[in-house]
Parts: sequence; C-alpha cells; structure tokens
Amino acid sequence: MRLFLLEDDDAIGMGLKYSLEKENYEVVHVRTKNEALETFSEKSYDLCILDINLPDGNGYDVCRYIKEKEDVPVIFLTASDAEVNVVMGLEMGADDYVCKPFRINELLARIKTVLRRSGRGRDGSISETEGILEIQNVRIHLSEAKVGIVDETTGKETTADLTALEYRLLLAFCNNRGNVMSRNQLLEDMWDVNGDFVNDNTLTVYIKRLRDKIEKDPANPQIIRTVRGLGYIVDK
Repeated sequence: MRLFLLEDDDAIGMGLKYSLEKENYEVVHVRTKNEALETFSEKSYDLCILDINLPDGNGYDVCRYIKEKEDVPVIFLTASDAEVNVVMGLEMGADDYVCKPFRINELLARIKTVLRRSGRGRDGSISETEGILEIQNVRIHLSEAKVGIVDETTGKETTADLTALEYRLLLAFCNNRGNVMSRNQLLEDMWDVNGDFVNDNTLTVYIKRLRDKIEKDPANPQIIRTVRGLGYIVDK
C-alpha cells in the first residue's frame, strides 16, 4: 500500500517515513508544494498525508490538485486546531486531520480508519469491482462518493442526497457486511463537519436519517438491521 507524504520538516518527514515503512507501507516523501505537484502524477497512491504550511505555498492547494486528479483519501497535518482550518480542510474533501505534535500510534490509527472508511483493503484495492458497492437496491459509486437507489421495476437509478457523515456511516456498514457493528464501533469512525466526534444520541439521529433515505420502508428496515442489544448489521 503506497502513501504520499508531504512534509517540509525533514526531522518529522523522515521520522514518519521510517515509522510508516515499519508498518509495511510504501512511502513517497516530498517537501514542497511544487515537488508534490510534480511527483503525484508519477504513481498511484492509496492515501495522502499533507502538511498545511509549506515554504512555497500550502497543503490546501495540493489537496485541491489531488482531488481533481483522483479521489484519494487525504489526511491533513496541521500545527493549528483552529476551527476555520479544520472546516476548510474537510470542505475541500479531506477525510481527517491530525494536529501537531502527535503520537505516531494516533496517526497510524487514523490512517487505518480512513482507509477502511474509503473502501480500500489492506492491499490498497477497492473492495468491489469497478469501485461500485451494491446492497439490495442501493448502489454506491466509490470514485464519485455518490449513492444511487435503483428502482427494481424500471432499473432507473436516482441519487440519494446523503450528507458527508451519512455517507461515511453507510461505508462503515458496507465495509463490515455480515458483521454486527456495535454503537461504540460506529462512534469510533464518526465525526461531524466541525471535526467533533458524534455522541451516542446523535448517532441514533444519523442512522434514522440514513434509513429514511435508502430503505424502502424505514419503519421496517431491511438494509441496516438492528440486532437487539448488540448493534446493527448489513447482510452480505
């Protein structure tokens, strides 16, 4: 699995590269905005880790360039946890952010979570052929982050208008099909647009909203089923 690392501080960059390679990731390390723009198109990557403050620009510009080229998961490294920086990154399509200074184990955990949410396996492959997941009459286009509902009579597909968090929640279920997911497991992966982790009560609201948008009969859900006392399950 190949990671793209943009970090201008050599001490941090080399330390991260060493630690990530110990976890069997292949890491391409660049130090400037211009080097990042020149290097990114030479190979394909499973995830990008981008520093925001650079000597010749910022990581936002690089993220914008990457997202125009390919839908690759992005984690920002930032020296500031100011809300404006976090929101700007998430609105730009970033999947997560980590504030400096950070523990390497924290970053490794975030990487694994983002890769799992994005539908990429440990080998870097999309979990379904051609980047499409299908569950009953729900069709998830991973490369476009779009969800369609297929009419079983006509075959016509209409787009379900999911929020970013509803989409992440659906992916979490899809990537664990056949396994019961506890509320605690779901809460580990969920946060709102401001970067705040979702609490238990809010999770209930998001699951209801998601069911309202994808289930034929939300009052009797057949896609995201409740396993009483344990959590939720999406069948294989």
